[in-house]
Amino acid sequence: MSGKKRNKKLVFAAVAVMLIGVALVFGWTPLMIYMKKTSNNKEARVVIDNRRSLEEIAGDLKKAGVISDTDAFLSMANYKKLTVENIEPGMYAFPARTSYRDLLNSLKSGSFEVEVVVTFNNCKTIHDLCVKVSKCIEVDSTELESYITDQETLNKYGFTIEQVPALFMPNSYRMYYDTGKEAFLERMAKEFKNFWTPERMAQLKKVGLKSPSQAVTLASIVYGEQSKNASEWPIIARLYLNRLNTGMKLQSDPTFKFCWGDQLEGVQRLTYEHRNKDCPYNTYLYNGLPPGPISMPPTGVVEAVLNPDNNDYLYMCAQPNYDGLHNFAKDYADHAKYAAEFQNWLASEIANQ
Repeated sequence: MSGKKRNKKLVFAAVAVMLIGVALVFGWTPLMIYMKKTSNNKEARVVIDNRRSLEEIAGDLKKAGVISDTDAFLSMANYKKLTVENIEPGMYAFPARTSYRDLLNSLKSGSFEVEVVVTFNNCKTIHDLCVKVSKCIEVDSTELESYITDQETLNKYGFTIEQVPALFMPNSYRMYYDTGKEAFLERMAKEFKNFWTPERMAQLKKVGLKSPSQAVTLASIVYGEQSKNASEWPIIARLYLNRLNTGMKLQSDPTFKFCWGDQLEGVQRLTYEHRNKDCPYNTYLYNGLPPGPISMPPTGVVEAVLNPDNNDYLYMCAQPNYDGLHNFAKDYADHAKYAAEFQNWLASEIANQ
């Protein structure tokens, strides 16, 4: 055996003896930090919530297939002085077969943290919004609702409590899981400002409305009347603008339904008793627009309000079928005919059930 080979073997033996010595003195944990790999064979996403105990976080990682041995993880976490106090909360994307060292370091630094998608659609109230948002980011729905409706917050962003739903533009937004209530609202205010460009503000004035909240309020009524067929949005928007311009009451069914909350869900035949509920949102009783939106309509409906159809309709009635479309009329006589056709059809459908 040559001298070089003999020397290499001696070096390897010396390193092995040193590693065994370290293991005997300090235990296997320090070595495992550098040697052990995570169990996931592909990227695994896990919500790391530092309001939970370290043992619970270890359980979440094991459930997601990132680690296989919670005791080993906790032992190494202790060695690295990892605690819930120095963990960065968030949605983490752990690479496949990453080292435990990188895993633990990431929980401190947030290096594997990724953005989540926050989506809220079909919300009627601020309460609905807060419940949906709280399922996407680390914010309590009750705390978020209290913050949004607090008078100081309303003053900061320039809304009344009735108008503030107009601030929220339904869409999908990317943000970090640990986004707080203040940061969430700041982001929504930024999106609102980005939407209401000088061009849109000019269109707002052109159609005779005074503020973005008025446009969203009218859009929410349009969407309440027609949520299925976008082709009718500009037509209905102009119809209600025509009513506003002539001083007619809007007389929109979705507005008095809003006054009843969920009590009219599933009710097909609406009566005068329903329409006579005294509520500032009831456009059968009060002239002009309601004090604020009755829902958070898609931005496409707001666009329809800003770019309405060119018509002189004043009346609308559902067509006697299930296609969700409407018959429109300029005068009441035609409208009465359409209404009678619809009521007769509805009565027949109910009788045949």
